[in-house]
Amino acid sequence: MIEWTGRSAYKQVADDLRQRIAAGEFSATGQLPSLGQLQQTYDVTVTVARAAINQLKAEGLAVSHQGKGAFLTPDADRAAQLADPSAAVTELREEVDKLRDEVGELRRRLATLEGN
Repeated sequence: MIEWTGRSAYKQVADDLRQRIAAGEFSATGQLPSLGQLQQTYDVTVTVARAAINQLKAEGLAVSHQGKGAFLTPDADRAAQLADPSAAVTELREEVDKLRDEVGELRRRLATLEGN
């Protein structure tokens, strides 16, 4: 899953985890995969897996408890969505569409009022 393109492996793992968090994949348990699971899933070293979790912790998306694992912070799903530029663009487009609908409705209502 990790491509050796010059971008740090831990950043690639953190990016994928962030997308999975945004999609709500870990919402049920609130727990992120263990370092061992990350190593297997992404075929990376424990150092890379740990650095990816540390990146998510630095962003405020996760906290870890020694011997227990890494867990999502409250609202991590929402924060991860906002951290993803494509998700932010999608959200802005939805908001613009909603505003267009509301402006169209206001124009129709104004036209009705002015016509009477």
